[in-house]
Amino acid sequence: MNYSMIIYLLSNVLGFEGFFLLLPSVVSFIYSEKEGFAYIITAITSIVIGCFGRIVMKPKSKTFYSKEGFVAVSLSWILLSLVGAVPFYVTGEFPTYTDALFETISGFTTTGASVLSSVEELSKCSAFWRCFTHWVGGMGILVFIMAVLPLSGSSNMHLMRAESPGPSVGKFVPKIKSTAMILYGIYIVITFIEIIALLLAGMSLFDAMSLSFATVGTGGFGLLNTSIASYNIAVRIIITVFMLLCSINFNVYYLFLIKKAKEAISFEELRYFLIIVFASAILITINIRNSFENIFLAFESAIFQVASVISTTGFATQDFNLWPEFSKTILVCLMFIGACAGSTGGGFKVSRLMILFRAVKNEITSITHPRCVSKVHMNGRVVSDTVVRAVLCYLATYVIVLFVSFLLVSIDNYDTTTNFTAIMATLNNIGPGLNEVGPSGNFGGFGIFSKFVLMLDMLIGRLELFPMLVMFSADIWKRGSKR
Repeated sequence: MNYSMIIYLLSNVLGFEGFFLLLPSVVSFIYSEKEGFAYIITAITSIVIGCFGRIVMKPKSKTFYSKEGFVAVSLSWILLSLVGAVPFYVTGEFPTYTDALFETISGFTTTGASVLSSVEELSKCSAFWRCFTHWVGGMGILVFIMAVLPLSGSSNMHLMRAESPGPSVGKFVPKIKSTAMILYGIYIVITFIEIIALLLAGMSLFDAMSLSFATVGTGGFGLLNTSIASYNIAVRIIITVFMLLCSINFNVYYLFLIKKAKEAISFEELRYFLIIVFASAILITINIRNSFENIFLAFESAIFQVASVISTTGFATQDFNLWPEFSKTILVCLMFIGACAGSTGGGFKVSRLMILFRAVKNEITSITHPRCVSKVHMNGRVVSDTVVRAVLCYLATYVIVLFVSFLLVSIDNYDTTTNFTAIMATLNNIGPGLNEVGPSGNFGGFGIFSKFVLMLDMLIGRLELFPMLVMFSADIWKRGSKR
């Protein structure tokens, strides 16, 4: 285990977070808020400690292996959350550090689950930091570090695989640093375009920036207690479009960028993702039609909520807790499915679901036709048996984590629907669930133990299970192994 390299990376994470914390400090200066001092002090402390760690612990070798990658990514997200929660608590806007940590982890993991009963009581700087954590966590802090720091190219792939969502991670270009720069370039452009669009729709600069950070990061923290419901229809449509855009594999945008539009459009995952979105929206529209003045308003509400849930953003324009059971069941299914691989969204991922269904189909074929040799295909290519096994293992692990967490939070004695959807919402990084944790509720009523279970689920879900779970393995901490 290359401990000096891990500490070096953690020092970089701390330093960059310090610079990020200067942004809400600027917001507090603009709005003359005393809460900004908490952000300035935390920022300066983080930068100083981060720079000190970089100097003292600079490793002789910057090469590391998969286990170092998993450990570095997991510890980075934990450190990021622990430090990011400090100003929330110091300002006094969160009564306990546990609540501040819950909100921060929810922000960085782009979950959007909140313990606040009134978001509007937050200072402008805290509201900004709360939304900005989504933007930082959406693409991943270590992907950002890889884009700006000179690290060993052969080892960077371990970091990207540990932090990036999807069954498998590939490179756009030969160098990982260049791939990271392309990812963040696309990410920044999409964010900038949404800010401009929201400004044109009549939104203030502060609101446009904050909601764009939350949308592009597929997080879902809003600025109003009513989430997005109080904004005009133009704003709601823009946010719907960008939630869907950020649910798509960023490979698609890169292919458009290099003028390979046919190859981008032919992505099977994209096609099935859009089918699921529009089929779900149409079914829900039919189911809730009688609750709206006309079919257009029903569809607008349905497509917004479908986009919000499948992208794992978590915004709301309606209290879907009051919708018919059929519509709520569709939304719960979408919570599991999630967005595309390689996007900023969470969930099981459409590509994994496709691989799973095709593996089951092949198994049935092999039973009925024993001599037939069939392989799983995606985008005209054979999916390796290693990837298929990984998807099956992922599903098994997902189910185990889901039900163990479900059992643990039941200690608080909430109803089954509340407990189950609370776990679904946190493990899949969605935000709201149903009943007590629905769009009009929050997670503040859970006890300290349950909150820590939910926080762990948010981290496990954001890092695709294994990077966090591997931390509980004794073998990972042993010296000598280089795998």
